[in-house]
This record gives sequence, C-alpha cells and structure tokens, in this order.
Amino acid sequence: MAATFGRRLRRGAASSAVAALVLAALTTSQAPAATKNAAASAPEPAPPAGIPIDGGSGYFTDLPPHKRPAPHVRSHHHRGHGRFRIAMGPAEAGIPATVLAAYKNAAAHLEADAPGCRLPWQLLAGIGKVESGQARGGAVDAAGTTLSRILGPRLNGHGFARIRDTDGGLLDGDTTLDRAVGPMQFIPSTWSNGGPDGAGWGADGNGDGKKDPHNIFDAALAAGRYLCAGGRDLSVAHDLHRAVLGYNDSSVYLRTVLSWYAFYRTGAYEVPDGKGVLPVHRGGPDGRSHRKHHGGDGHPAKGHTAHPHALPRPQAPKAPDRPGGSHRQTPPPAPKPGEPARLTVLDPVGDKALTATADSAFATAPTVRAKDSAGRPLAGIPVRFTLTGTTGIRFTDHATTVTVTTGEDGLATAPTLHAGAKAGASTLWATADGRTVPAVDFALTVKAAPAPRADGLVRTSDAKVTTTAGRAFADGAAEVRATYRGKAAAGVPVTATMVTDDPGHPGHPVENDRGPYFTDPDATGADKDRPVRTLTKLTTDAHGLLRLPKIATDTRTGTFLLRLTTADGAVLTVELQVTAPAGS
Repeated sequence: MAATFGRRLRRGAASSAVAALVLAALTTSQAPAATKNAAASAPEPAPPAGIPIDGGSGYFTDLPPHKRPAPHVRSHHHRGHGRFRIAMGPAEAGIPATVLAAYKNAAAHLEADAPGCRLPWQLLAGIGKVESGQARGGAVDAAGTTLSRILGPRLNGHGFARIRDTDGGLLDGDTTLDRAVGPMQFIPSTWSNGGPDGAGWGADGNGDGKKDPHNIFDAALAAGRYLCAGGRDLSVAHDLHRAVLGYNDSSVYLRTVLSWYAFYRTGAYEVPDGKGVLPVHRGGPDGRSHRKHHGGDGHPAKGHTAHPHALPRPQAPKAPDRPGGSHRQTPPPAPKPGEPARLTVLDPVGDKALTATADSAFATAPTVRAKDSAGRPLAGIPVRFTLTGTTGIRFTDHATTVTVTTGEDGLATAPTLHAGAKAGASTLWATADGRTVPAVDFALTVKAAPAPRADGLVRTSDAKVTTTAGRAFADGAAEVRATYRGKAAAGVPVTATMVTDDPGHPGHPVENDRGPYFTDPDATGADKDRPVRTLTKLTTDAHGLLRLPKIATDTRTGTFLLRLTTADGAVLTVELQVTAPAGS
C-alpha cells in the first residue's frame, strides 16, 4: 500500500525512508528529554480499536513541497528605492484566515482545558489539510461555516468502513449510509454520540450555542479534544501516533499528516479565505485514486466534483496565490499614448496596524491608493474591503464587506470600523475588484475595555445619617460620589460593609454582627429579610453616584460605622447614628 501511495504523489517525497526521517525529526524536537530514547526504540503503536473518526474514508494525499516556508515578511517601502517584497515560501504554506483562526482558537481552548496534552495548532492544520484541503481552500463564511457541505464517500464497506445511516441524513444528507462530514471529516455517529460517555465529540468552538461539524471552529475544537482524549501528551511520539491513527487507521495517513504537521511548524502564514491551495491528487486508505470512489458508486457525491480543481470556490477577496510574492514582480510596460492606464498596485496609506477598545470605533480608517506602473494614482477603481476573524469587528450596519471606488487622488478609504465586545485580532483585506494585483492586509486588534477605576469616594451631603432603633434610615441618606483623577467615575464597583474595630487588632476593622444591616436584594421567601452586613454588587451610575440600598436597624443604639471601598483603594467611612425611640 505504501508503494502504491508513493507512486500516486506528484509533489514531495513519499518513500518510507523520508517518512521515517519526518517522524524522527518531529518527535525528537518536541518530546521531553526523558522520553526521546524510549520513543525512538518503541515499536510503532497499534492502531486504536474501534471505528476511526473519519470512518476510514478517502482523504487528500498531496505531500508538502520540498521547499520549506520562509518567515512571513510583509511588503516594505524604502524612500528612493521604490517597493520591494521578500519571499514568503511556497503557496502551500498559506492557510486561509478563518481556518487558521479556528485552529489557533482550538489550541488555546485545549491549553486551558488540558494543558498536559500540549496540542499544537499545526497538528490540527496538518489533519485539516489532509482531510479537506483546509476546508476547500478556505471556502467558509465569516462565522467559519463551509459555503457548501464537505462530504466524504459513502461508507459502504468498499475500501472504507461500512456504516449504516445513524443521523437520518441530518448531517450528511444520506438516509442509507453515513458519510464523513465537514472540514475535519467526522462521521455523524462519532460527532453526535461517539464521544466520552456517549455524548459525542461535537463541540461549540465559536460560542454560538450550536455544535455544527460543517463549521471549522466547532470541528477544529472537537478534533482537538479527540486528539487530547485519554490523557494523551502529544509531545510524546507514542501518544501522537495513536491520536492521528484514531482519525484514520493507516500508516500512510499517519505519515502524510505528520509531514504536513512538520511543514507548518517551520513556517505558515495567513491568506484570504478562498485563496488556499487545493491538492492535485486525492486518495483513500485503499491506496486507489479517490476520484474513482468519491461518491461511493463511481459518481461524485452531492456537493463535490470528481476533480479537486473543480471544487467550488467562494466569492473571496482577490489576492495573489502567494501573498507577499515569492519573487520580484516585473511591472507591466507603460501604457501607449491614448491607452488607459492599468492598475499595477494597491498601496496602503498610513498605519497597517490599527487598534481599538472593545465596543468602540477605530480612530483611523484603513486607506489604500491605486497606482499604475508609473506610480500615478488611478481613479474609478473599485476596492473591496473584507473582514475576517471572530472579534465581531464590523462596518456600519453590521457589514463585513464593503466596496469603495477610488477618487481622483487614487484613494479608497473604508467606512468607520466598529469593534465588538470581544478582544482579539482580525484581518481586513483590501483587494481590487476584478483585478489580479496583490491584496493589502490590515492587522486589526481589539483590546478589552479597561475596568472602571476610582481613586476617591466622597459623600454628597454633610448631614448626619441618623434614625431611631427599629426603623430604617431614610433613602439616599448616605449617597456618595466616586471620582478618578478629579472626574466622576461611572461603573465603578463598590463594596459596602458594616464594620467595627477588631478587639485584638485596634485600627483594623472587621465586619460587625450587630446594629444596622442591609437585606439581600436577591433573596426570596424567608431569607428576604435576613440581615446582610456586606454588599458587593454595588456600582456607581453614569454620573459616578451611588445611592445605597435600604439600611435597616435592630434594637441596638449608638454610633455604627459603614465602610465603602473600591478595588483601587479608595475608602470612605460613614457614621450611622441610631437613637432610642422617644419615651423608651
């Protein structure tokens, strides 16, 4: 089988010797020192029991090119020397923006949930490349859902597992047999009920409340959780191999995934959605051409075509096949007299790295200038600005794509960008509609809004706060204002505590267990009137004012202390006078 697989490949080396070197390099570079020798001497682990994640269905089989990716270096301008580009390596190193974001999002989740797994996002990228060509070159919408369903062959037992329909056709559209579905190719039964405790491996990676195998964020997180299952440590060769073999029980599949994993680890860069490189050849675990079995009956499956080059592509930003260029581009000749000037380049104007605070507008609008080969500005060029990523950045009216026509100065300025509530990074692509010139990418960063601060608390009145025992204080009797650097501080959390001096530590207040008290605003029934002497859910209003809730009293009289504090160390102590009722 390995020999057959090797003959099918047109790019890269597929010999067993080369594959062995790839595996050795991977495991040696990432495994702890104590496990290196053991991993190298241990026999190849047996494939895991049970049906593989993808049902043993067909997969993309191109190997990475020999040329490794170079570090991602953006275009530069040098005064007096014009524009130049530095090579970024082969186009195969480009990963569509939304797909790349999904892999990194999944790895971040697993770093928090299962830090001992040590899941690198490049491993997910290797599996995604082999299973679906990175979601058909990034044919996904802004939320990460594939523009058309990616379906594997019918699992009819001919070269694959035989799996009768388990989902009523809900996920794969087939009510007779199952098919692997989505960019990470989960079989429906595994997605819905094949996970731990029978709950299924399905996951919600983009926080929309759904578990959709056709969404790259959901599918990547589910794949990551599967790879980390059982306490695996993916920095150990044995665990790494077993995890990948669980996806497809084939040593050829293992070598192919690990080859892409090694390739992406040496360098990868982001390209616009829809601009990822599609594979030339496809194959399956039986070693035969996947074109023949793509539909299970000699015909393409629904949503597929027999030849990968004919796979549907999304209407994505026009960008160069090799973002940044792998060689210097020769400018077109100057137009002849009377011939209209031709667009040669879109140049960014101003800063390409823009930052805003969550729930606010970006202060600077992305701008590009259209130029011809002589550097003259061109008017009337439609420029499309397209947002990618999951931070919630949008144009006016919640749009993610707008088209602006350049003016007489050749400038096209995007409308105001509005940051969402989520912090993180996104990319804005500027492309010339209908023209094949390099795209311009703007790096957008949304920072979390700083927590409201207060360095001072003062009462709004000098009047004494007083009442008689058994009665509540008047509403608003202890109103206070929070300030920060002399200005009203809105939205500041304040803690209110009834205190008394600690008998053992004079000058150190502790919560009082007698005298004035609050009631729990969230309590119901018998607890509604239960005394509470510390409240933490108090917040100043838009003017920095805080009107304390109702303060009740018991039968004790005297002077009591109410202490108000903020996280920044502002402190205010208010005296509460409780007198005896008249005639007592």
